[in-house]
Amino acid sequence: MSKLLRGLAAGYGAKKLGGGCFTTILVFIFLWWLLGNFGIFQ
Repeated sequence: MSKLLRGLAAGYGAKKLGGGCFTTILVFIFLWWLLGNFGIFQ
């Protein structure tokens, strides 16, 4: 469940911050790592 919430949060942030397709993917990966690194959704 925590991975689903982390994915939703990262996807929402990537949609808001990303400009194009490649940038959105990079932002999603960065946010996924950031949320997992700090243990926000664990």
